[in-house]
Amino acid sequence: MAHDALVIVLAGGAGERLYPLTKERAKPAVFFGGPYRIIDFTLSNCLNSGMRRIFIVTQYKSLSLNRHIRMGWNVVAEELGDFIEILPPQKRVGENWYLGTADAVYQNLYSIVREDPRDIVLLAGDHVYKMDYSRMLQFHRDRGAAATLAAIEVPVAEARRFGVLQVDPSDRIVGFQEKPRDPITIPGQPGEVLASMGIYIFDAPALVAALEADAARPTSHDFGRDILPLLLKEHPVYAYRFTDENKKASQYWRDIGTLDAYFEANLDLCHVNPEFNMYDPEWPLRTYQPQAPPAKFVFADEGSRCGRALDSIVSAGCIISGSRVIGSVLGPNVRVHSYCHIEESILMPGVRVERHARLRRVIVDRDVVVPRGAVIGYDPEDDRRRYTVTEKGVVVLTRDDEVRVEESAPAALQIEAAYDRAGEETLPPPSQRTPS
Repeated sequence: MAHDALVIVLAGGAGERLYPLTKERAKPAVFFGGPYRIIDFTLSNCLNSGMRRIFIVTQYKSLSLNRHIRMGWNVVAEELGDFIEILPPQKRVGENWYLGTADAVYQNLYSIVREDPRDIVLLAGDHVYKMDYSRMLQFHRDRGAAATLAAIEVPVAEARRFGVLQVDPSDRIVGFQEKPRDPITIPGQPGEVLASMGIYIFDAPALVAALEADAARPTSHDFGRDILPLLLKEHPVYAYRFTDENKKASQYWRDIGTLDAYFEANLDLCHVNPEFNMYDPEWPLRTYQPQAPPAKFVFADEGSRCGRALDSIVSAGCIISGSRVIGSVLGPNVRVHSYCHIEESILMPGVRVERHARLRRVIVDRDVVVPRGAVIGYDPEDDRRRYTVTEKGVVVLTRDDEVRVEESAPAALQIEAAYDRAGEETLPPPSQRTPS
């Protein structure tokens, strides 16, 4: 059933609210959960759903995303007609870059129509969730729909973040509100609304006609604002209630739209029973895995100074050397040198933390070297002067930042002595150290 469906993943967003993590990469290419990138979850859903004809539409800062797809997702059988291909902007229909989500698809109609799909599955490349799209495709075909939207129940208070669907008893959509102040609630559930998840399935001829009509008008060229209202006037459009493959009590679907949301979703993975289950063998999550040795924790012969990680994710190639890592996510090939204390932090691949550094609630971007004696996350006022700091106090450290170092030879000896004596106790706070 899925072989005559064509998947289009929109992965060209600038991700402005995740800046500076998106300074050098597109939002779908941002690392998540250690070795993964955000787009991996959508692509894993596709393969687990039996969908292997996939176009990935890119635009902004796509180099790292392109490399990731080439190195980690060359797994389909081209001789069977399967493919995972990048569609960069080609300006086939004019001189503009993509003017909206609908325009991004419209500008690639040449490539889409050549595949002769029966249905088009349109997905976002920057959400984290598990979903079997083949179930939604069956629902779509059974009802003879021109379009089907995946929908999730959310509290009324969150309605302004979403497109809200109004449905009849058969789940046919009879109205649509884009980020409303006064949303239409679900019948019989006055405290909740039915929110669009940005997951669509279209009958191919109906979508092509709607895109061509939209392109001829001065609109915002957006699926929610323009294409769906156009289809609702003339065709049956249905809502598909989200069926979660995460196997948890509550449904998990995250638009990692802000730095705080990104930070919290990552740290949740460190819990004993996280909301998102990455360890289900029946729903494998694929990514590019670098050829790296196993993680290593050293200096066990020196008692309390032994490298250790508690309630943390530690990826391949990491070495924790005589330091403590607590409640943190470490990407591949991270190196933490001796006498460091890292707590509730995210260290992306290739990060190097030199001796005596202390990090608390910090996101460290890829390949950053945290210098010896650095103290980040302990002085909110000083952090805000030097780094990007979120509303909830999370510090983001990139290669462009000048790191404050708080260390002298006496201070270093004090820290080392404290580590050797303390066992499970924490190091002295910065205020009690010998000034540099």
